[in-house]
Amino acid sequence: MFVALRAQILLLIACLAAHALASAHENSLPSYHYGAPIRVECMNRSSETGEHIENAATHEIQWIPFPVCNETGQPLEFHYGIEGEQNCTIAMVSDPFFHLLEFYIHSDAPLSCRLPSRPAPHVEAVGEKPYEMEYIPLVFALAGTLQLSHLHISTHLNVLLHSTPKHHIHLKDSGVLDSGTAYSTSPLTHMEGSLTRRLVIGDPLPLSFSVRWFPTPALPKIEGRVEWNGMGGHIFASTIFYSLLSFLAGVVLSGVYFFGSVLPQRLRGRGLGGATPLGHGMNGLGNGWGYQKRAVD
Repeated sequence: MFVALRAQILLLIACLAAHALASAHENSLPSYHYGAPIRVECMNRSSETGEHIENAATHEIQWIPFPVCNETGQPLEFHYGIEGEQNCTIAMVSDPFFHLLEFYIHSDAPLSCRLPSRPAPHVEAVGEKPYEMEYIPLVFALAGTLQLSHLHISTHLNVLLHSTPKHHIHLKDSGVLDSGTAYSTSPLTHMEGSLTRRLVIGDPLPLSFSVRWFPTPALPKIEGRVEWNGMGGHIFASTIFYSLLSFLAGVVLSGVYFFGSVLPQRLRGRGLGGATPLGHGMNGLGNGWGYQKRAVD
């Protein structure tokens, strides 16, 4: 019986050690800081068939940067935790890109993009396997209608991005990407709407994005009303629970310290009998819990 118990204890210690190493490795990986740029890259597709293109050597899907935005001179990128309106005007829609837009709008092929879940580590531990970058999918659901000589496209998209769960609330938090999605708005008002564009080959394509961040994979909801405070602006039940637990732990530790260390030292300093129920204290002054000693006539 003793041998079996010892084996179980050793197994438990091994499991705890493995969990601690895994946690330490996870914590050693970098996280995005507030405002860090996150560049969008998309699946390279054939403009003739809409099929994805693979690298000839590795037969892996080929990923290319999102088209360059006139506003920044760089491919599209979002910034960690920063919400608001963002514009990206593509200078000219080429003939191949126009045919790809037809595939995207007709849902023959999605505009499949991705974001790195965390920044690349700058330091690699000796003897450990190099970190392999992980990505989260970001599919842009473009809406519009196709015509014989042109197309109508909804140029405004909502972008929802989720970070990893947090047990604390900081307005400018750091973390790792969890998931995301993007979709066009008001696609049925293309004939008179200001957020749609009649597009032919050679035209510019002005895209606008409403970006919102959430600090957990879940959409925060209170009595059916969605809270839109964005990154770090939500107080969850877990936050209250951990705050209450921390408070109770502090009370318990303070009580243990007082009754186990402070109180015995004070009582020992009062002299013999001074802290006993029937003690008379020193010099008969009755400084204990008993009664004062009286002289007998």
